[in-house]
Amino acid sequence: MGYRKKLFGVQDPFDTEHTGEIFLKAVRENCRFHYHHCPEYKKLLDHMKFSPDDLKTYEDIAKIPPIPTLFFKSHKIYSMPKNRIFLTATSSGTSGKYSEIGFELGGLLNGLNMLLKIFKWRGITTLRPSHYIILGYRPHKGNKTAVTKTALGYTFFSPALSRTFALKFKDGRYTPDLEGIISAIKKYERSGFGVRLIGFPSYTYFVMRLMDERGLCVKLPKRSKIMLGGGWKQFYKERVEKEEFYALAKKTLGIDEENIVESFGAAEHPILYCDCKKHHFHIPAYSRVIIRDVDTLQPLPAGSVGLVNLITPMVKATPILSVMTDDLGVIHDGGCDCGIRSPYLEIIGRVGVKDIKTCAAGAAEILSELEGSK
Repeated sequence: MGYRKKLFGVQDPFDTEHTGEIFLKAVRENCRFHYHHCPEYKKLLDHMKFSPDDLKTYEDIAKIPPIPTLFFKSHKIYSMPKNRIFLTATSSGTSGKYSEIGFELGGLLNGLNMLLKIFKWRGITTLRPSHYIILGYRPHKGNKTAVTKTALGYTFFSPALSRTFALKFKDGRYTPDLEGIISAIKKYERSGFGVRLIGFPSYTYFVMRLMDERGLCVKLPKRSKIMLGGGWKQFYKERVEKEEFYALAKKTLGIDEENIVESFGAAEHPILYCDCKKHHFHIPAYSRVIIRDVDTLQPLPAGSVGLVNLITPMVKATPILSVMTDDLGVIHDGGCDCGIRSPYLEIIGRVGVKDIKTCAAGAAEILSELEGSK
């Protein structure tokens, strides 16, 4: 059994305290694989004078050159031939460019193992059927976005009685159908089965605000939940504070704050960061997060704001072992009233593309040179 499989087999999904050694071994194993199977990744590490053999201690993980998520939006690199890639997923591409990340079967199975454990902890997995209202994209053969696949995947953790989608594909484009969503909410109010609203917080908020403006308030059945993910994207200016969102959910849908679940993730880092009942994103055992100084990229201590560097050995098909996001965040050392001792990540905001500096700043140039020499 490889170290990656052992890591994702850890029973306590938030045991970062006792999994340091196995995480190090899984990371070293993953780094070696990409180094020997992805010429672009090897060239990058060689340029940065870093070798998988340099990963001798847990602290050495911070030395892995992170690749900016922005790089994957312009370059497609893999560590496996296409016939071994079981599935590909893309980022949302709201800027016009998108990342394309490949997954092999082993990586997907480890990801499923992670989801089952974290969703069981959060009370999402149940045999009781539910109606699903997806505040996101209706699946379409041309839509390979990770957020669409994730939202659909969430509908299998409680048997689906129905699925209603807010964004429907018609005439070559997606258009929102908020009226259809409101009709579905009214329809399922008296169904006796739980209703799960899944998807973008922006569209969820728009539906609730429209209901509130019309004086329309319902009380969805017990065990109903709101499951948020994908961020506010192009509606960032319309973003509201969580307290306002929770209050509106209680008023218009009758859903309590404790039944609102939010997740954080990225196509380039397929680890589930699911909030606890205090709405903190605890770091799971399957990943580590490093906050780096925006100018020097040196690791910062807990409580400091900087760029978010995400690390996981989950995938072998694409070299996404260590990626640098354009998110600004801060790590808090435990102390959460929910009882979980794992540190938690707070996302502060995003930095402009021109402001991002990374120790892999030459990655684009290095890999472009390699591609040009093929």
